[in-house]
Amino acid sequence: MRDKYKIQWAPVAISDLDDIVSYIAAQGGPEAAERIYTRIMERIGTLSVHPARCRLVPELKDIGVDAYRELIVAPHRVFFRISGNVVGIVGVLDGRRDLAELLIRRTLFP
Repeated sequence: MRDKYKIQWAPVAISDLDDIVSYIAAQGGPEAAERIYTRIMERIGTLSVHPARCRLVPELKDIGVDAYRELIVAPHRVFFRISGNVVGIVGVLDGRRDLAELLIRRTLFP
């Protein structure tokens, strides 16, 4: 099947993934870090075909923001926005953390 969407990463999303991989490498070793990195990247790759299959981010939808979707790669959440034929990855966050707190922290301390 041919890709319909181009995937673009925001610098902050790249930093998020780097932080996750570094943390897992420190806690569980390089093999564990490589496994999660591969799993996240493979799942993100599927967004090039049918990104709209993913749900809107519930916390944002509840406040009227319906521009962002999420892909769950448990326990992580990949946040993205579809614009034309581009899927923009805007964040990769630990789903066990409070999203509101993370977004506020990101806004106040970029």
